[in-house]
Amino acid sequence: MTEELSGAAERSGTGTDISGGTGTGPGSGGHRDVPESFGARLRHAMDTRGRLCVGVDPHGSLLAAWGLGDDVAGLERFTRTTVEALADRVAVLKPQSAFFERFGSRGVAVLEKAVEEARAAGALVLMDAKRGDIGSTMGAYAATYLDKDSPLFSDAVTVSPYLGFGSLRPALDAAAVSGSGVFVLALTSNPEGAEVQRATTADGRSVAQLMLDHMAAENAGAEPLGSVGAVVGATLARAGVDLAINGPLLAPGIGAQGATPADLPGLFGGAVGNVVPSVSRGVLRHGPDISALREAARRFADEVRAAVAEV
Repeated sequence: MTEELSGAAERSGTGTDISGGTGTGPGSGGHRDVPESFGARLRHAMDTRGRLCVGVDPHGSLLAAWGLGDDVAGLERFTRTTVEALADRVAVLKPQSAFFERFGSRGVAVLEKAVEEARAAGALVLMDAKRGDIGSTMGAYAATYLDKDSPLFSDAVTVSPYLGFGSLRPALDAAAVSGSGVFVLALTSNPEGAEVQRATTADGRSVAQLMLDHMAAENAGAEPLGSVGAVVGATLARAGVDLAINGPLLAPGIGAQGATPADLPGLFGGAVGNVVPSVSRGVLRHGPDISALREAARRFADEVRAAVAEV
């Protein structure tokens, strides 16, 4: 097993506590009661565990491929196995909340347990919820995922800025208090996204660039990495924007959606060092065998490391 994914349990117990806590390291301000920033914890996780995010997407076809029913029992078995296989060795686990919510309160209970167990094993949990609203409703979403007293408290959450970047303020403020992160949709891989994200604003910037500029402002001065990230699809033919936001760049689409780790330097250029590649089916299709899941994750982490090292 390679450096990225071997001995992770030992390493995550020393130095920065990547799943949360207080400290005097980067982002803590030197006070024990100030949580270490998500950006600092993510950088440590990528340096020690490898720069890989694995999506936890229990859709019906995957449950069937694992020989499981498309029901709560199948959901629970799938999720528990994935967390057991990967949470002690990958940097980030990204559960897609919709696949749990479709089972109602019992599905959400499975998600709550998965978040708890994944964080306890040392993984950072990025809740893929893509929430976006205004005022008190956005505040309620922020409390759901970014308040440490919530059963769904996560290290970070995905959000949509297309009610205006300012509408995200409740989430940004809540994340700052709890030491969490926020990943903002910027350039998504679905073809329909271009009609909004590539549209031109009054000052000539694309909407995506405007959002990225807001993110850069939020991250100004943060070390070693800001806690406001952008979502940029790895399957895009080109970026066409400035990705230097001093924050992480979540790149979904590796594996089954067609992108490969070798594509990352060409798409992200000088910002590739801050990319968090995300793969879901490319790893999960190897289940339910735990060893096969781990080997698939190790292989992707190796490929990412090699691709980035060449830059």
